[in-house]
Amino acid sequence: MTTSTSHLIPLHGGELVSVVIPAYRCSQYIAQAVQSVLAQTFPAHELIVVNDGSPDTPLLEAALAPYKDNVRYIKQPTRGPSGARNKGIVEASGNYIAFLDGDDYWCSDHLAKQIDILRQDPTLDLVYCDSILMKDERPFARAFDIQPQCAQVTFESLLVEDSAISTSSAVVSRDAIIAAGMFDENFMRCEDFDTWLRMSFAGTRMAFHTEARVYHRISDIGLSADRWSMKKDRIRVYQKVDATLPISEQQRQIVREMVARTQARCDIERMKRALEAGDYNQAVEAADHASVLKHNWKVKVSLFCLRAAPRVFRRLHLARIFLLGRHKRSKKPAAYLKYAQDHRGAALNKNTHVEGASGEGAPPGRN
Repeated sequence: MTTSTSHLIPLHGGELVSVVIPAYRCSQYIAQAVQSVLAQTFPAHELIVVNDGSPDTPLLEAALAPYKDNVRYIKQPTRGPSGARNKGIVEASGNYIAFLDGDDYWCSDHLAKQIDILRQDPTLDLVYCDSILMKDERPFARAFDIQPQCAQVTFESLLVEDSAISTSSAVVSRDAIIAAGMFDENFMRCEDFDTWLRMSFAGTRMAFHTEARVYHRISDIGLSADRWSMKKDRIRVYQKVDATLPISEQQRQIVREMVARTQARCDIERMKRALEAGDYNQAVEAADHASVLKHNWKVKVSLFCLRAAPRVFRRLHLARIFLLGRHKRSKKPAAYLKYAQDHRGAALNKNTHVEGASGEGAPPGRN
């Protein structure tokens, strides 16, 4: 597959946006991602799909076949999400890079809105936006509702997680991300967090808008689904910042506090896993460690209950999980469906809803 630039080069402005899609186990979603790029009101300069040694390559290539004239397709041995994105960055010819994961998709005006912000403030090198979170093809929340954003994106706001950049929503200067060292291929998780921190520390100016123009699927099996491992890798990122960046003593103190807070979250996660498995000794140990790091009444109550009545506490915990699951399944996504109304008809292929949020006509569940 090669790039056909006749359909992709923008007709106005000097911004050339290369879209990079890393592809790994996303054959059932890749067509929707590609179509959402091709449907942009601000056309991309090129669309690069990097097959990162995906085990479903035959299905992936079959799904991409209808778009061979509009996609630059690259295959490489598995290097992880960092290696796939880095390959796309190196190969890209645009002055901006827009990232899109293979199982996410955009609203038709996503690039137009990002480029408009970059035009309004030429000193910016990165813009991002809110996302609609989806599970089982149903929208259930907006990312910024769960994690409100600090008005100004700074190195410190990124450190304390008051600014959280979704990679599938980010449009970034190619020169700026290359100057910062691109994505660290030693990280399988939190590689984006590490990259944004390094870019910000190097002086990259970042901003966001609050409209949700990206649909992000939440998986039970992807790299981000393992919350304990995600937190451990986040600690690794903080440790890397502490070891490699010439940060101030105040910033170093923030890093130490965030490591302690994240470690406490790891211990809470470990406590829950042990409790669900009926391993009360490990659950008590994890809760005791968390209570030292995080002075929180819920942790202290959990520790007391684990010591006083562990079996009763386990039954209550399992009942809570069951009730929360029923509540989530019964929640109606109407509040988020309105975001799909203005672009439902933008699909290039009438058999695939590029921007539908209800799950109607959406691809089957992921493998």
